[in-house]
Amino acid sequence: MKKRVLITGSSGMLGLDLCQELSPYYTVYGIDLVQRTEYREQSTEDGEQSFSRGDVTDGAGILKIILKIKPDVVIHTAAWTDVDGCELDKTRAYKVNSQGTKNIVSACNKNKAILIYISTDFVFDGKKKLPYKETDSPKALSVYGDSKLRGEEAVMEGLKRYFIIRTSWLYGKFGRNFVDTIMTKAKSKKELKVVDDQAGSPTYTKDLAKAIHALLGMIRGQRTEDRGQIYGIYHVSNSGSVSWYKYAKEILKIARSGARVLPISSEELSRPARRPAMSILDNSKFVKFTGYRMRSWKDALKEYMGKHERMPC
Repeated sequence: MKKRVLITGSSGMLGLDLCQELSPYYTVYGIDLVQRTEYREQSTEDGEQSFSRGDVTDGAGILKIILKIKPDVVIHTAAWTDVDGCELDKTRAYKVNSQGTKNIVSACNKNKAILIYISTDFVFDGKKKLPYKETDSPKALSVYGDSKLRGEEAVMEGLKRYFIIRTSWLYGKFGRNFVDTIMTKAKSKKELKVVDDQAGSPTYTKDLAKAIHALLGMIRGQRTEDRGQIYGIYHVSNSGSVSWYKYAKEILKIARSGARVLPISSEELSRPARRPAMSILDNSKFVKFTGYRMRSWKDALKEYMGKHERMPC
């Protein structure tokens, strides 16, 4: 019998890639506020509904859904990821990212499910000169980063069987992202201004979904008595790093666009939320435990942009 995996935020950018990646191997269920047409599985092999409409901020509603499905693993991707939006509406940010996670933790406890919580590089302040390890002390600069950090704390305090996956600079075909934004702007503007004082690792959601699949395989492959040793925090991102400015240049290079990119400082951009100057993540722990190594961000970007290589500008 296939293991049951429940994905919160199943209609989101990462959620949809996870549904597609895991469905051949697990009985996959989804929870979200809306059901996207891309999620085509209407029922499981047992005839059950695979999608449930639900809000992670509704503790009682989420508990009811999880107790009905009885998943072996819950992958909690649901979050409010608008960094500047979170800064302008702190109440909503903490309600979704912190309290929402507490609700998921409580439900997992009562259902005895393993939780995989998707977190962010923004839990760090960016002052470190080397890639961040899981043992480095987090210190968020923004409401978004802090709300996700509090979600991490809720997971660690409330569960024994959990994985916290910190990742960075996500993009994918099922949601708004930096790559598509640059491509769109390049169609109408000859010059684009992009910050050059923030560095990180762009991560393709399709690749992250494969990495999470590898993590699930690790759970199944471990003896029950050894599994306690593998739970905890893991950093997972495409390998290599780049600034937003050089990232934009690479996007336009692949697209063969004639638009120029001009570097500016974060101060010049003047966004509501502060971003870490350096939020590169060290993936060595994840590689050691799973044997799965994420490909370079450049290779992932080329695959994602394959359909855009001859973009007219």
